[in-house]
Amino acid sequence: MSATAPTVAGIDPRGPRFTASITLVVFAVALVLSDAAPGVAAVLTGIQAVLFAIGAGLGVHRTPTGVLFRRLVRPRLAPPDHLEDPAPPRFAQAVGLVFAVVATLGLATGAVLLGQVFAAFAFVAAFLNAVFAFCLGCEMYLLGLRLLRRI
Repeated sequence: MSATAPTVAGIDPRGPRFTASITLVVFAVALVLSDAAPGVAAVLTGIQAVLFAIGAGLGVHRTPTGVLFRRLVRPRLAPPDHLEDPAPPRFAQAVGLVFAVVATLGLATGAVLLGQVFAAFAFVAAFLNAVFAFCLGCEMYLLGLRLLRRI
């Protein structure tokens, strides 16, 4: 038995977009609260960091939002036109994890501006994915593959 998560043939591309919508709300609330209640904002970004860690480690389809999408949202939708490789969204979750951890540390330790900047970057990335289906982390993953193939 392998210690790594089993490979998934493909994921519904609407799942990561749904997850990004939830992430967008979490970071929006954290940013709104960051001046008046940085501790609460740190808890929110910390929770999001845990969700990102699950997505990076096990795959976005295994996060609580991925399960919510699969059980409650996807059954109400038509089947997807295609399935996507789960590796780029998983990499994007790892990138989001870094931003969420730095935001959490900044907000929790009094470096509020640092926390706000990293939370804002994560907010923008989630916004692009949720609204325009443009995943910055996924694009970074694909760019990295292209660069590695040239070496």
